Amino acid sequence: MRGSDYEVGGKTLWEMAASHLMERDLFAFGERSSCHDIANTMVKENFGSAPIISEEGRLVGMVTEYDLLDLLLDGKDLKETPAAERMTPAISISEEMTAEQIVTLLQARHLIRVPVIDRNGILIGLVARRDILAGYLESTLAPLPIF
Repeated sequence: MRGSDYEVGGKTLWEMAASHLMERDLFAFGERSSCHDIANTMVKENFGSAPIISEEGRLVGMVTEYDLLDLLLDGKDLKETPAAERMTPAISISEEMTAEQIVTLLQARHLIRVPVIDRNGILIGLVARRDILAGYLESTLAPLPIF
């Protein structure tokens, strides 16, 4: 469920922030989660990267399909490899970051999605390229008449 599902109310895409666009219902894994379990969930749920969080819920990294494929090429057993061993540092954003800033970041860094964290580093959502496009499409809908 995206924030824009509730909050947009006639805003243009460039007036939206991460809080409007982000997916709040997401999968995150602990540092000790096996890469096998992460791969299994990615395939079943159709997504390509997963945030890795500390026991307190702080974002500590990401595991991507690319990372998992590298492990396979290296001959590693995904069942025996914890996320912490292969995660990459996460690029994250705040919920106040504007849609334009998010698009610029996604394009410049060739990212598909970026985690959203609160002021304490706690993971609160993800914004994907598709969420930006959905926000754009929602912003082009005519506002409902007020009676």
